[in-house]
Parts: sequence; structure tokens; C-alpha cells
Amino acid sequence: MGAEADLVHAPLLTYASMLSLLSLCPPFVILLWYTMVHADGSVLQTWDYLRQHGQQGLIDIWPKPTATAWKIIACYAAFEAALQLLLPGKRVEGPVSPAGNKPVYKANGVLAYVVTLVTYLGLWWFGIFNPTIVYDHLGEIFSALIFGSFVFCIFLYIKGHVAPSSTDSGSSGNLIIDFYWGMELYPRIGENFDIKVFTNCRFGMMSWAVLAVTYCIKQYETYGKLSDSMLVNTILMLVYVTKFFWWEAGYWNTMDIAHDRAGFYICWGCLVWVPSIYTSPGMYLVNHPVNLGVKLAIFILVAGILCIYINYDCDRQRQEFRRTNGKCLVWGKAPSKIVASYTTTTGQTKSSLLLTSGWWGLARHFHYVPEILGAFFWTVPALFDHFLPYFYVVFLTILLFDRAKRDDDRCKTKYGKYWKVYCDKVPSRIIPGIY
Repeated sequence: MGAEADLVHAPLLTYASMLSLLSLCPPFVILLWYTMVHADGSVLQTWDYLRQHGQQGLIDIWPKPTATAWKIIACYAAFEAALQLLLPGKRVEGPVSPAGNKPVYKANGVLAYVVTLVTYLGLWWFGIFNPTIVYDHLGEIFSALIFGSFVFCIFLYIKGHVAPSSTDSGSSGNLIIDFYWGMELYPRIGENFDIKVFTNCRFGMMSWAVLAVTYCIKQYETYGKLSDSMLVNTILMLVYVTKFFWWEAGYWNTMDIAHDRAGFYICWGCLVWVPSIYTSPGMYLVNHPVNLGVKLAIFILVAGILCIYINYDCDRQRQEFRRTNGKCLVWGKAPSKIVASYTTTTGQTKSSLLLTSGWWGLARHFHYVPEILGAFFWTVPALFDHFLPYFYVVFLTILLFDRAKRDDDRCKTKYGKYWKVYCDKVPSRIIPGIY
């Protein structure tokens, strides 16, 4: 069977998205950094600059990856890889793959997260390493990540051809599709080092927390105090990332890990896009210490935490439902469900339970609503002087709506008539009663 990409998007769309990702995303990351840090967060200012100086202007503001940047990235990556391999953790099995394999993981995400933040803050507190250095070299770090991650994706492509880690790999017969969507579902180095857990969780998501703290410290060292807007933004981002690591074993059952292969799309995204775009509201606030006042700050904080909690509870509800095989309570009642059977690629017939009550009775992907709102609440402390801080919220909305559609298409193919019954029972895709 060819790469899963063939089922998900037509080759033409893959070419288009790949070319845009290759040609537009790297300069966008640099322009976003430049605008936030050097152009007062104003898109118009950057636009004027580019209009006057053209392509040369972009080349001039594009930072060259420096030795300092490579050193920071190498130390961070080595530290996270060591934690992933060495810290103790419970043995967790992932979902059965299309080829019938069951990946095994070591769930030590929370521990790695705590060790990372304590170490980082400790290095700052004891004057060993100042996190403001990371902020001051941010452009060079992003530049290095752009090129480094591209090389890493070439390594993944070659590895997929020469030494795949499991039978969940294979070529679609098209070099570009293979490179973009990936060759392997579960690439590993050796027996235990899972590459996707590293790129998605321990490098990408962890960098989000590390950079959120970095921006906070930079503002504190620049102005001698922290604005309440920065505090709300940092707390909410950290609560979200904490929730992610708390639920990391659940993340291993999601589309990112269980369906999307390790290629340019997912790995470049986690290594470059997450540290730059996802953290951008905090990057903006460093030089824009907005004062919200106690009432507004508390309101935004509580609303944001509530959204993150609902997002977590949606995932928890479904996980609990699957773990107990439907023998659990959902909102105090026995859950309503559909038993759906499907055939694996090896021809075995299996069955799945589809939950149709609780959060999952509201819409098929209702959990995306609190996720988008949560992102809005940690961006809104920036208020509305500039549009750019909200880019992440807009991007996330498009990403999740696309993911919901891809997931629905995949399930339709997988479950057939059972999926139709499910859609009749839960007609809304994301927003109850609207979409």
C-alpha cells in the first residue's frame, strides 16, 4: 500500500502545500520574528520595509545561523533526548497500526517537563546561563532550525528507504510525496528512541514552555518588572503545555502520531513552526508590556484555564471510555455508543466503540472549540493594537478545521456504514448546531 498521503490529500494538493511550506513558511518565520522583535509588532512597518528594499531587504534581515545558535539548539536537543531515554516511566502501548504493529512507549513526559523547567530556571537563578541570551539570538536560532530541520527530514527520508524501523513504512513511488508526508509511521533510532515523540513532544512542545519562560524573564530583565499581560499569557501557555505532557500518552493515540508519517509536514512543523509561531503572542508581549488591570487579568486567566480544562476533559472522557470498553459513566450516565467494525490492511476484522454522548455528543470534534478559545485567551492580553499576535489563533483554527475534515474522511473510509450512523447521531463536525 502506498503512503497514507494518497488517501488524505490528492497529489496535486500535496505538491501545492509542499511548495508553499518550503517556499513561504521559512521566510514567514523570519518575518514574524523580525516584526515582533524589530518592527514593534507592526505588519505595516515590515511591509513598508520590504516594499522599499525588495528581496534584498529580506536577505538583509534574515539572520545567519551562528555558532551560539547551533550550540543552544544542540545542548537543548541533547538534554531532551537524554531525558527521553534515561528518565523512568510507565510502559504504554500505542494503538494498533494499519500494518498490525503495536508501538511501545515509555511515558516519562511529565518528569521530563518538570526537570527541563527546573533546570532552566535553576541555570538562570544561579547565574550559570541567562535565558535572555536565547531571546537575543532568537532570529539566528530560528534560522538554524529552518536549515537543520530540513537536513533532518532528508535523514528521515533516507532512513525510510534504507533502514525502516517497522513494517509501517513504504514508498508511494513519488519522491516528493515521500519526503513531504514521510516514509515511516514509527521511526526509531535503536530499540527505544522514538523520533516522533522526540520531534513532536520533547523538542517541539517542550520548546513552547521553555520559550514562554524565556520571554517572561526577558521582559523582567528589560523593564525590572513583569506586566500582568505577560503573566497571564505565560501562565496560560504553561498550563496548556502542562496539560499536554500530563496527557502525553493520550497524544500518542492521535492523528499526529498514529496516522501521519514522519516527514517534512509533521517534523519540520514541530521543530520550527511550534517554537516560532505557537510562542509568538509571548514574543510580542516582551516589548509591549500591556497593563490589563487586576479584574481583566483575572477574568482572562480564569476563562483560559476553563477552556484548557474542558479541552483536557474531552480527551480524558474519550480515553476513559476506550480504556473501560464503554463500561464507565459519562456525565453521570451510562454512555451511548456505536459498535463499529472495520478491516485492517492485513484483512483482519476488528471492532471499535464510537462514543456519542458527553462532550462527544455535542459534535464529532467539539474538543477543538475550547482549544481555539484557549489560544485566544492567552493571546488577548496583547489587546488589539496589532493583528500579528493573533496569527497563531487564526492558523490554529484553519489547522484544526482541516484536521477535523481529514479525520472524518479517514473514518468514513475505515468504518463505512457505521460512520454514517454515527454522523446521523452526532451531526455537527466541530461547532454544535452550526458546523
